[in-house]
Amino acid sequence: MEQALSLASLALGQVSPNPAVGAVVVKNDVVLGQGYTQPAGSDHAEIMALRQTGEQARGGVMYVTLEPCCHYGRTPPCSQAIIIAGIAEVHLAMLDPNPLVSGRGKEELEREGIKTYVGEHEDEAKQINEAYAKFITTGIPFVTAKFAVSLDGKIATKSGDSRWISGEEARKQVHNLRHITDAIMVGVNTVLADDPLLTCRCCGGRGGTARKQPLRIVVDGRGRTPPTARLFSEPGKTLLALGRAVTPGEAAAFAQAGAELLELPSAEGLVDLEKLLRALGEREITSVLVEGGEILLGSLFDRGLVDRVIAFIAPIIIGGKEAKTAVGGKGVDKVADSLKLERVSVERFGEDLMVSGYVSPKTRGVKI
Repeated sequence: MEQALSLASLALGQVSPNPAVGAVVVKNDVVLGQGYTQPAGSDHAEIMALRQTGEQARGGVMYVTLEPCCHYGRTPPCSQAIIIAGIAEVHLAMLDPNPLVSGRGKEELEREGIKTYVGEHEDEAKQINEAYAKFITTGIPFVTAKFAVSLDGKIATKSGDSRWISGEEARKQVHNLRHITDAIMVGVNTVLADDPLLTCRCCGGRGGTARKQPLRIVVDGRGRTPPTARLFSEPGKTLLALGRAVTPGEAAAFAQAGAELLELPSAEGLVDLEKLLRALGEREITSVLVEGGEILLGSLFDRGLVDRVIAFIAPIIIGGKEAKTAVGGKGVDKVADSLKLERVSVERFGEDLMVSGYVSPKTRGVKI
């Protein structure tokens, strides 16, 4: 199962809206086949493993990180393929939260006399597919808030300079995070101040840029994004979420730049983030990495829309009461009302610390 989980992690960010799954087929203590989910519309992990195994699968044991699908979607059901192959025993790390499956795949295997076991390394399997689980049950993508701060909580100096707060190793990890997510989201002020590329520059490809790029999303309530921004010229797609209607001239300029426009309701110049996330879910975006700035992050936290937080903390002091902090918005009046993180972990990247955790449902507040 550990090998199956390792295989599943290779599919993260590459197979949405499908879950990232790994499968291993064993017989007489010998691994005969293994595989992981391919891009949507292609083979699932079980099929990849069975194809490697061939006729030797009969009487074998399969270890798979997620319950096999038992319905026709883009591909035929994997449960039937397992039955036809003659697998005698199946170990499932977790059941599929998809309402179309949710135990039915396991039951189908058992009806055919296949022994099934559930729960080996379940926590690890659930973490790999935390975005899929939220998306498939709510239609809303999993939202991770990511920011880098100094020890005194600043994301930039009073003049707006922010390069670089975190070190090289931490920045490499950010690109790894981008690689396993469907979309990167920033506010328009981040584009105006930093003119970022918002690309994944890891995992192969020409010039160090990944072959598959996450969707870039710019949240712009007042329509201030310049069509000349560098992110429009990078590989991949860019979505501009606007809080007002655009003129024909603006629409033509953004079309020429290669941007897709999404007009949404707004209030006081702020885009309706709930409607934005629902629109992303309709596009089968299962995970979003929000990289700033403080207005966007503050709005997301205020509305209870953040699932996970990843903060890089650099051992530097910036100071200055006018220097920007990571999270704006309304915030809370009392420390007792603060959002709290659970399942917190701390890792070191170079001289920086990465603190990650999940927003506690008890303190989350309003959510969709």
